[in-house]
Amino acid sequence: MSNTYRAVEYREHGDSSVLEVGEREVPEPGPGQVRLAVKAAGVNPFDWKVRRGLFGPSMPGTFPAVPGSDVSGVVDAVGPGVTAFTVGDEVLGAASGSYAEMALASADNLVAKPAELSWADAAALNTGVTTAYRALALLKLVAGETLLIDGAAGTVGSVAAQIAVARGLTVIGTASERNHEYLRSLGVIPVRYGDGFLDRVDAIGQIDAALDASGRGNLPALIELTGGTERVITIADGQAGELGVHFTSGSAEEQVPGALAEGVALAAAGKLTLPVTTYPLAEAAEAQDESEEGHVRGKLVLLT
Repeated sequence: MSNTYRAVEYREHGDSSVLEVGEREVPEPGPGQVRLAVKAAGVNPFDWKVRRGLFGPSMPGTFPAVPGSDVSGVVDAVGPGVTAFTVGDEVLGAASGSYAEMALASADNLVAKPAELSWADAAALNTGVTTAYRALALLKLVAGETLLIDGAAGTVGSVAAQIAVARGLTVIGTASERNHEYLRSLGVIPVRYGDGFLDRVDAIGQIDAALDASGRGNLPALIELTGGTERVITIADGQAGELGVHFTSGSAEEQVPGALAEGVALAAAGKLTLPVTTYPLAEAAEAQDESEEGHVRGKLVLLT
């Protein structure tokens, strides 16, 4: 095996032009870790926000930095104390710096990849599934209620909508008109965002809870529609604190145990679907640009 691997990296904050493909030394997995031969890596808005420096100078922690966390791949080596996986196992989940041919991951952040899922479909699941399960749990939804998802055609919105519909909720989702038929196919009532959005939603009926998955500045409208801040959650709007809205970023105490395994099982059974658009690893900049434009349907995935 070569002692180097290709990885997408950047040495300073900036637009997508700072991304380049470089060579890095193959790392050894530490205690509780596995090394993955990466097959596919998911692209998340978080990736380009860190690259742009929107979370401040302390993120990423060091340069050059490799973006990405969502991953699917084959276990290439196991570190001390790992018993859940062995070399050759096919897995998916979260790994540090997944925009690469190799990545290290905590074994606790991985689950087995079902044979029914392609590498790209497998890499698409982690963030969408874990975030959607977490948000729905925090909103304390019960069957018969109505949930509004702002940004329903994206990764988290798509997953949350399907889970909510399966749980007996009415789901209203905002999206551009080109994604309305897609939302209808998920059992979602689509609404166009933009000017007049609040009135269009209000005309449909009472909203019990709202999930902001877009970060487009609609929190004041979501608060008005639900009658307060108690049942509004955002995963994308940094102004949440000023408005008294809960921003959920994935802290350990908010995680839903078993969420990833459950979501993966649903996907393998064809009960949870996520449209995937793929790019080769070398076109990570183009993939992040598409993500930043904000009209992605489903998930963007890099293939190694």
